[in-house]
Amino acid sequence: MTKSVNDSEICYCCEKLAFVVAATFSSHSPEFDTIPEEFTLSVTKFRKRFFFFVFNAFIHQCMEPTESVTPSAINSVSIEPVEVTEGNDRCEEVGKSRGGWKMAYILLANQALATLAFFGVGVNLVLFLTRVLRQDSAEAANNVSVWTGTVYIFSLLGAFLSDSYWGRYLTCTIFQLFFVLGLGVLSLTSWLLLIKPEGCGNEEIKCREATSLGVNIFYLSIYMVAFGYGGHQPTLATFGADQFDDKTIHESNSREAFFCYFYFALNVGSLFSNTILVYVEDSGRWTLGFGVSLASAIVALISFLAGSKKYRYVQAYGNPVIRVIQVFVASVRKWKVQPVKDGQLYEVEGLESAIKGSRKIMHTQKLSCLDKAATLTAKDGNDPENHWRLCTVTQVEEAKCVVRMFPVWLCTIIYSVVFTQMASLFVEQGDVMNNKVGKYHLPAATMSVFDICSVLLCTGIYRRILVPLAGKLSGNPKGLTELQRMGVGLVIGMLAMVAAGVTELARLQHLSPGEKASSLSIFYQIPQYVLVGASEVFMYVGQLEFFNGQAPDGIKSFGSSLCMASISLGNYVSSFMVKMVTIITATGEKPGWIPNNLNMGHMDRFFFLIAILTALDLVVYVFCARWYTSVNINVNGSEDIENQEDDDAINKV
Repeated sequence: MTKSVNDSEICYCCEKLAFVVAATFSSHSPEFDTIPEEFTLSVTKFRKRFFFFVFNAFIHQCMEPTESVTPSAINSVSIEPVEVTEGNDRCEEVGKSRGGWKMAYILLANQALATLAFFGVGVNLVLFLTRVLRQDSAEAANNVSVWTGTVYIFSLLGAFLSDSYWGRYLTCTIFQLFFVLGLGVLSLTSWLLLIKPEGCGNEEIKCREATSLGVNIFYLSIYMVAFGYGGHQPTLATFGADQFDDKTIHESNSREAFFCYFYFALNVGSLFSNTILVYVEDSGRWTLGFGVSLASAIVALISFLAGSKKYRYVQAYGNPVIRVIQVFVASVRKWKVQPVKDGQLYEVEGLESAIKGSRKIMHTQKLSCLDKAATLTAKDGNDPENHWRLCTVTQVEEAKCVVRMFPVWLCTIIYSVVFTQMASLFVEQGDVMNNKVGKYHLPAATMSVFDICSVLLCTGIYRRILVPLAGKLSGNPKGLTELQRMGVGLVIGMLAMVAAGVTELARLQHLSPGEKASSLSIFYQIPQYVLVGASEVFMYVGQLEFFNGQAPDGIKSFGSSLCMASISLGNYVSSFMVKMVTIITATGEKPGWIPNNLNMGHMDRFFFLIAILTALDLVVYVFCARWYTSVNINVNGSEDIENQEDDDAINKV
């Protein structure tokens, strides 16, 4: 359930920000977007503390608060927050003036700037490790893969803290602070300890051997960057969606458009990193490149905090992991109990569920074995508050939703293997092609610009052309459902692997004896990069909309984090596949499919193998999509009709 917070509450939360982190897990209240009763203390007491001055300077000019603040009252009819202040009999609704596209634009700008800062570090990290820290290629590539996977694993932590304890706003703020701090430490470390002599780390000047202190601080800084960016990303996506009220069709459509533009903003930020910063750092000006990333992250944080007065806020709902486990435990304890009919399952009265602030979820027939957790028995009558024995229908449906989304999510991992090839084998393939443009040498990594441009172009085409056209043909105003779009993304991703395999076959046919590089132009890689970019628009934007939209109120950020977790596992699966293929194919005197000298191998076969696995994955995905049942939210006592329409469209996949 979405609610707004008044200016004094935001100011109050900002003043207490330093104390919230330490008190989070011991607090009795999971909400930080409202003021719990035990914290209604005088604001002037905290003004004497140092942290007030630090955070007040960054966040906003606070309105002069009264001596005490009365918690928000909730209008039970419209479920809109109503602020009641002492000494004033007039109640003012503040929820309707908050959020919307103005606030969403601020969050999109934050996404673009943060992505620019992140890829300013990640795009050339493998070169920094080999040139500055003197690691060999295999060690550097492995360290980058582990670091990249860790970035997206941290997204699960950020989602958990956002949904359970801190709320979206506070989670974004704290993780961005870590992000900025990590980039600051990285910039100082490279300047003072690692880049010796000045200008080293290019292809000509070698750096001195780094000290153990410098290396340790360097690794600490890049993992702080991973922690900050990883935890911030899924929460920011969900916070942006919170700026629109999904009770109305117009706002719901705006919410779906936001995810499309969110991925668009991500690629706008990475475009600068993959063009300008890649050349700055490649020339040995590493500290300057890291400094630009730091400045971008600082501007992103300031812009995020600038909108604090006008954001729409959603409260935290408590630990969802415990709630899901309770459903399974209660079902096992009642294994021999026969589930009762739909209308007889246990649920609290009223519009809100037992999960504080969360709307009720309508009962579904699938996974009926879990309905035993909501079946009331004689033993439960003595202790109905024991959720390890008796759960509400909403709690059971929340657990069902997690179970239903899991197979769909697993099917997206193979696509992430396709996506991962852009940063690995596509680059190695381009490095042994003719990459000269006149007198200039074109780095193979810069070909990813065609992927980024493809994403930017296809995003506009999809929103302006394909959605209206598909809407007329299918009768669905959305055009295609999220599941249908993800299926299209799998098909295009498969075609990208076929294109990469065909390019590799052509490259091998244009080899000259004694030459490392083929005479085939590197621009023959454009189709595979463009196809991957087009597939991203369908797959990753569809994932963001699907997992966030289908996740119940209590696990929205968790839903958004599943997309990043898929990318993380895609990195690990791709690394595992390369190792297994090398072990199996490199036997005896055979060099294998992916040897050090690619001219002696058959990398095309590896690309075709991924294409075949993607085709098989598509078959499994279609089955999972047809089996999936959309979550149905009880809105003002009625079922969410939009999700019923989604079910009908899903059956046509």
